[in-house]
Amino acid sequence: MDDFPMDKIQISGATLASLLHRSSSAAGDIHGYLFGHATLSTPNPLSDHPTTTTTASLLIATITSFLSLPSHLPLPPPPPSTNSTALLGWFSSRRKTPLRPSLKDSTTTISLSKTQSLAFTPQNTNLSLPPSLFLLVTTPFQDQLIHTHEYKGFQYMGHAFEPKSLIIVNIGPSFRSQYDSFSPSVQFPLMDCELRGSNAMMEDETGDKKMSRLKDQKQLDNCAEGFEIDRVSKLMGSEAIYTGELEDLYDKMLAKIDGLSRLVEQTNAKVLEQLEDVTILGMLVLLCAIRSLEMNGNRRPSLNVH
Repeated sequence: MDDFPMDKIQISGATLASLLHRSSSAAGDIHGYLFGHATLSTPNPLSDHPTTTTTASLLIATITSFLSLPSHLPLPPPPPSTNSTALLGWFSSRRKTPLRPSLKDSTTTISLSKTQSLAFTPQNTNLSLPPSLFLLVTTPFQDQLIHTHEYKGFQYMGHAFEPKSLIIVNIGPSFRSQYDSFSPSVQFPLMDCELRGSNAMMEDETGDKKMSRLKDQKQLDNCAEGFEIDRVSKLMGSEAIYTGELEDLYDKMLAKIDGLSRLVEQTNAKVLEQLEDVTILGMLVLLCAIRSLEMNGNRRPSLNVH
């Protein structure tokens, strides 16, 4: 097998998020395999200058999936590689430990690298590479609300771990289907906001026009109360005044959301008050029933002797 250095390690945002979620939701430390593919690419500088030097080829590994299990269990034999997916290496996720490989990590990586049957061939090349990548995931020593995980990629070469840049990729051919299927949705209703000249603005509107504008204004108030329907036309056309109008529109929308939030808060408070009243009333009824049973139990029947 060839000992060729990786220039970059790429991983999709969805795969990394899934890996971090699996690490945080697990009962303890976990480890597992990393799958994906590698590509040998030659960048094109697109320069006509005669002194331009030839750019060296880059070997890029892309992680697309993973397999995990608790760390106290040994790693099982990895599944066989396919033309599109190969075993690139493995990962270890542990909590409150330094972000550097341990001696056990070296032993596991050496074992994988020396297995001839696990070698894979990168695209656009005849190289045969071992699964020498290692991804380490840890948590800070002190619990934090925002920065919950740390991660770093390595490649095992020359009996040592070499740090590699880990790039999160969210665009490209593999993500094109997600963007193609995106359907934009906006809560604003369809409104007649066509641009009109100054003479048309001075003309009297018919009854139907007024009713239509009142209806549009009512629908707009549901999204941004206090933003006039006439100002929407300022957001259209080549001479649109975006900055001031959009800021005011956002302010009105935030005010509407804040008002709805306060209304929900007040409604919840009233519901809690009613629940407390019902609970107190139920306790009073229960006490009265218990007292009535006690009084009936203490009252003995009298005997009439003739």
